[in-house]
Amino acid sequence: MKTPSTLNSPAGIAEAERLADFVLFTQRSCILNLSSELNRGNISFPQFFLMAYLSSEDYLTMSDIAKKMGHSTAAATGLVDRLEKLGYVERVHAAEDRRKIMVRITGKGTDLVAQMRKEIASSLADTMAEMDEEEADTIRHAQMMLHR
Repeated sequence: MKTPSTLNSPAGIAEAERLADFVLFTQRSCILNLSSELNRGNISFPQFFLMAYLSSEDYLTMSDIAKKMGHSTAAATGLVDRLEKLGYVERVHAAEDRRKIMVRITGKGTDLVAQMRKEIASSLADTMAEMDEEEADTIRHAQMMLHR
């Protein structure tokens, strides 16, 4: 395993630069695919990313959503309003305090996020299949570092 000192070496920096190129390339590819799919359902990127957050949580409060999205609570409310009208999320009252509103993803929203994740994974698999051994090693190393 590489130590922090080897990661700051010229070889470590070169590996990080190759990884950055991979991230930029795949992000562009995935975003373009997301764009065409999301345009069909009139879902924006921030709305999709909110649904992705919600798909990994039981619920989020409006202030949680605002913090995760880097928006004001008013902007978060607007995102939720539109998604709720489309049937992708729902508001529920907290059992312990009915004044507290929580947002959770619906089955329809979960299905859309799962479909998009599948498409992203497929796009990444196609990209990774075209890599040379050095590029693949960079990705494997990055995966190991992220899963520590």
